[in-house]
Amino acid sequence: MKAAILNEIPGSLTIEDCQIDKPQNNEILIRTANAGLCHSDLHFMEGNWQTRLPAVMGHEAAGYVEEVGSDVSYVKPGDRVITCLSIFCGTCRHCLAGQMSVCQNFGATARSKGSSPRVSNSGGTELAQFARLGAFAEQMLVHQNAVVKIKEDMPLDKACLIGCGVTTGMGAVFRTTRIEPGSRVCVIGAGGVGLSAVQAARIAGAGRLIVVDITKEKLDLAKALGATDVVNGADVDAVETIKEMTGGGVDYSFEAIGLKATVEQAWKILDVGGTATVIGMMPFGVSVEIPGYEIFMQEKTLKGSMMGSNQFRTDMPRFIDMYLDGRLLLDEMVSEHLPLDRINDGYASMQRGENARTVVDFE
Repeated sequence: MKAAILNEIPGSLTIEDCQIDKPQNNEILIRTANAGLCHSDLHFMEGNWQTRLPAVMGHEAAGYVEEVGSDVSYVKPGDRVITCLSIFCGTCRHCLAGQMSVCQNFGATARSKGSSPRVSNSGGTELAQFARLGAFAEQMLVHQNAVVKIKEDMPLDKACLIGCGVTTGMGAVFRTTRIEPGSRVCVIGAGGVGLSAVQAARIAGAGRLIVVDITKEKLDLAKALGATDVVNGADVDAVETIKEMTGGGVDYSFEAIGLKATVEQAWKILDVGGTATVIGMMPFGVSVEIPGYEIFMQEKTLKGSMMGSNQFRTDMPRFIDMYLDGRLLLDEMVSEHLPLDRINDGYASMQRGENARTVVDFE
């Protein structure tokens, strides 16, 4: 099979011929149909984060089950699935408390030590699977707890977006923060994750929904997806503008970029009693500065959201229903389709801030 490999950090992806093993025990073999380009991979390609190399990158995908291991009971060959990096063991205290998105029991869903590698390159060297998935490949070999079955009538090129960006943004609104209808909401960053948070806030009944970005085209798309107001941070002081617009600040802010400056902005635009939720993937070693007295005297809250605090086997089917009944707009979020051999073009567009979501087509 062909896959997009990261061999050095920083670096770009190379398309290589790879070997994939047969499923063991709880594993399933998936034929990849579509994969979305997520900014998380770019963080590693640019050197802001580190991962084991060489690695098959990608983690936002949908496809068809081709083969299953001996202990697999959840899916069968022919099933259509979405993958999710929130691979859960199902037995640790986090999983049992419904916090599968922060399961740390990685060994329970990995191959045992000394086993043959799931994926290897043409020279026989084991390839790491980014986020334990490795979605930029014609096939994926993963634990059965990495997938959710989906309906036959859901287009897979839209379903793949739900595998990360949509679930991360919508989950931050629905699960992590649980906003109230009529509340004042601001989303900073109008990429795939931010636009998903915008849509969740619209569906949840936000009274005023403000989006901040520095790209006009993304702000226009945010308005089409439900924003009541947009602020171009390249033209105005976003904090002062939002405080003036709202008469003091918002009830909820969502930071969907992962920068120190924008996280601090998300805090500054809060009204008394407000909550700022950080969705963006901040680099290691970066600290955030906020006035300590505002935490207790103004009862403000700063919280994080890992993959939208998801319970993906129940959340993703609900998001699919929202798409099919017209509440969740995914067609509008797809900026372009590319073949695997043009994947670096897609990431170059992302670096220029041009696209909401690019989808790689394997079929």
